[in-house]
Amino acid sequence: MNDLTEHLTELIRRAATDLPADVEAALVAAQERETPGSTAAGALDMILKNVALARQQSTPVCQDTGTPIFEVYLPSSASTREISEIAGRACAVATERSYLRPNAVDSLTGKNSGNNRGVDYPTLHFHEWDEDRIKVRLLLKGGGSENVSAQYKLPYAPLGAGRDLEGVRKVVLDAAYQAQGKGCAPGVLGVTLGGDRGSGYLKAKQMLLLPLDEPNPDPALDALERQLLDDINQLDIGPMGFGGRTTVLGVRAAAQHRLPACYFVSVAYMCWAVRRATMVIEDGQVSYD
Repeated sequence: MNDLTEHLTELIRRAATDLPADVEAALVAAQERETPGSTAAGALDMILKNVALARQQSTPVCQDTGTPIFEVYLPSSASTREISEIAGRACAVATERSYLRPNAVDSLTGKNSGNNRGVDYPTLHFHEWDEDRIKVRLLLKGGGSENVSAQYKLPYAPLGAGRDLEGVRKVVLDAAYQAQGKGCAPGVLGVTLGGDRGSGYLKAKQMLLLPLDEPNPDPALDALERQLLDDINQLDIGPMGFGGRTTVLGVRAAAQHRLPACYFVSVAYMCWAVRRATMVIEDGQVSYD
């Protein structure tokens, strides 16, 4: 495999400095819904100006450039070990070029590695497929939004939430209410029904890689996403918790099989800076999306 360090560095730059078109469109629509002259409208105006400046100057959209999470789809002939090393080198180069802030801290010593490399850092998940190409999807997950992510075990007595979609709705609504804008609202929620504690969170984060403007292929989950989007945006938490009509830009949900004894609902909160980008390597050519 040819050295892809520069290509992965470019993927990081794109994710860190430019928002996807669907996310920016959702922010513009949110601003148009707010009352002109309100604090909420002002906050969204500043966010959109920041997005434009970051794109023009190729500087990070947010000072917290987050944890790099790579989802890699590859044929059986590709080496996961080699790709892991290349991703690590790309993170180090991106840090040197200030696309990433040094974020990898040793949990025992508190020492920052200085180059976004460390034990299980960055995060990589590999998926072998039958296609003769490699696709790399990158999510930069900020710490503020990570701190307000949540997981519930149904039934959940404090809310009277049972093991059904209404119970799921209640706990996801509670997760958004408890965040109170602290995750840099308006946010995006990735939601997983079922799985175990680990797989549920993993899948919930993967949901954040999906476009906001595509319907869920499962009719029940699509209806749940739409209902949650409407319900949460009626909480009047608003941008940055200042009050307003937009608390979340979107909700993306998935369901996993689970043990009969367990029913977890995992909520991965993402701030308005939904930093995701995709790279495809095919026939020696590299393209980005």
